[in-house]
Amino acid sequence: MTPLSSRSFADWLIYIESLHMQNIDMGLVRVGDVYQRMSSPLTCPIITVGGTNGKGSTCTMLESILMQAGYRVGLYTSPHIHVFNERARVNGESVSDDVLIRQFEAVEAARGTTQLTYFEFTTLAVLRLFAEAGLDAVILEVGLGGRLDAVNMLDADVAVVTNIGIDHVDYLGDTREKIGFEKAGIFRAGRAAICGDLAPPDSLLQHAQAIGADLWLAGRDFRSVDAGSHWTYIGRQQQRYTLDYPKLQGANQIQNASLALAALEALQLRLPVSEQAVRDGLAHASLPGRFQVLPGQPTVILDVAHNPHAAAVLADNLGRMGKYAHTLAVFGAMQDKDIDGVIALMKGSIDRWYVTDLPLPRAASAAEISKKLLAAGVDRQGDAGQSVQSFASPAQAYSKALSQAGENDRIAVFGSFWTVAGVMAADKARHQ
Repeated sequence: MTPLSSRSFADWLIYIESLHMQNIDMGLVRVGDVYQRMSSPLTCPIITVGGTNGKGSTCTMLESILMQAGYRVGLYTSPHIHVFNERARVNGESVSDDVLIRQFEAVEAARGTTQLTYFEFTTLAVLRLFAEAGLDAVILEVGLGGRLDAVNMLDADVAVVTNIGIDHVDYLGDTREKIGFEKAGIFRAGRAAICGDLAPPDSLLQHAQAIGADLWLAGRDFRSVDAGSHWTYIGRQQQRYTLDYPKLQGANQIQNASLALAALEALQLRLPVSEQAVRDGLAHASLPGRFQVLPGQPTVILDVAHNPHAAAVLADNLGRMGKYAHTLAVFGAMQDKDIDGVIALMKGSIDRWYVTDLPLPRAASAAEISKKLLAAGVDRQGDAGQSVQSFASPAQAYSKALSQAGENDRIAVFGSFWTVAGVMAADKARHQ
C-alpha cells in the first residue's frame, strides 16, 4: 500500500473506495465518534436536504441564492458526475485535490481503528474542510435515506425533505410509510422541518410531531403559484411575487425553488436574503444532468431520472417541450432500481430505445433491460428500424442514436448518473 504521506489524490480515492466493501454495522455512532475526535465543529447555520428526488436542484438553488446575498457558502452533494471534487464546493467552486488530500489525511489520523464506509469517510473530510473555511452557511445533501445517513450526525438548523418515493428499497423499506420514517430522521426538535410532498406519509407527520419539530408542509405553510409567465412564493410570513422561472429547466423546478425559499424564510433572522438575491440566485443556479438541454441539433436532454417518481417528472417535462417527430432514448440503470416502473412511465414518450451496459458490477446489463422493454410491450422492430438496440457503453449508444436521429427528432438520455456522465463525456469529445 502507498505510504500515507505520499498518496496522490487518485490513490486516496482508491483507498477510500475499498472501505465501502467492508461489512460493518449501519448507524451514526462510529462516524459520530470520529467527528468528535476531529474537534472541528461547524458553527454556522446548517441546512440538510433529503428526499427521493429534487435534492440536488434544491441544494443548488439554496447555494446560488445565498451566494447572491453575499454569504460564503459550502455545499456538499452526491454522487458526482465527472470528478469527486464536484461533491464539495465553497462559494460555487469545486475544492482542489490538495485541499481534499489534507482532509483525507486528517480523517485517517482521527479514525484510528474505527471502520468507516466510503460515504462516511468523505463526509467527515468535507465537514472538516467546511469548518476550517469560515463559512456563513452550509448545505448538506443527504446521501441515502436520512436517519442513518452520515450527514445526520449534525443537528441541522433547517431540514428539508423534498418528496417521498419508492427507491433504495433494500435499505429504506418497500413502502412510502417505511421510507417516510427514514427520511424524517433528519428532523430536529424545535427546528424547522420542511416537507415538499403534497401527500406525506403518516410516518413522517407522526415522527415530526413526536419529536416536537416545527413542521412546514407544502400547501399548508408555504406554496408556489404558477401564473404562466411568472410564479409567486407564499410562505408563513414572506411572499415573493412575480418571480422569473428558475434557470434549471422543468416544471418541477418551481416546487424545488419553493422548498429553497421556505428554508430561507425559516432562517431569515440569521441569514436575511433580499428580493434581488432571490431573483439573481434562481437565474444563475445550474446543475448538470437535471433536465439539461444541450445546445445544437438534434435536441439532446440529459436527466438522471432513475426511479419511477423521477421518470414521471421527466415524461411530463418531455411532453411540455412541443412537437418532435421521434424521441430516442439512451438508457442505462442499476439492477437495484425499479427499471420496470421507469419503463412503464417512459415508454409512451419514447419511439426508439438505445440501452447500454454500465461499468459497474451492480448495473443492469443492456440485455436485461432489453428483455424488460420487450416484456413491457415495446416491439423490437419499430417504424424506423429497430426500436430496441443494445450497446456496450453510453458513448456507443449515444453515437448510434445521433446517427439515426433526424433533424426533427430529439434524444433523451436518462437513468443512472453513469449513463448521463458517459454521454456528457462523449458529447464533449464530439465537439472538440
